Amino acid sequence: MSYTRRHALRAGAAWGLGLAGVRSHACEFFASTLRVTHPWTRATPDGAHNALVCIKFDEVREDERLIGVYTPVAARVELLGPDGAVRPLDFAIPAGRVTLLAERGTRLRLTELTMPLELTRTYPLQLEFARAGALRADLSVDYQRFL
Repeated sequence: MSYTRRHALRAGAAWGLGLAGVRSHACEFFASTLRVTHPWTRATPDGAHNALVCIKFDEVREDERLIGVYTPVAARVELLGPDGAVRPLDFAIPAGRVTLLAERGTRLRLTELTMPLELTRTYPLQLEFARAGALRADLSVDYQRFL
């Protein structure tokens, strides 16, 4: 088989497979009640104690609550309100809406970091939901820390 024909067949097969499959991104994680998109944080310098985590929840089919978050890179995870006050980890995620945990708003804070969070790395993250149970995800370190 000639190189040109083989190349054309591979390109056609790749194109066809791309059309046939459901598109999924590496930063999407699915629970029975919702989709978690792109859990991320900023890189931290050596000696940092805390890091903020941002997450998008969408495709929410029934009311849900985030009731626990676990990662080996921090001793604890706290829920901070828009005013920065620590709140009990019981975050409501209403059905039919997009809900965000964002830097400027309600967010998660990893405390007592066990290591610096390095740019472009991912770390294990487990989210615990009231209805859907445990969901394993990846925490991406996407941006340099500004401070």
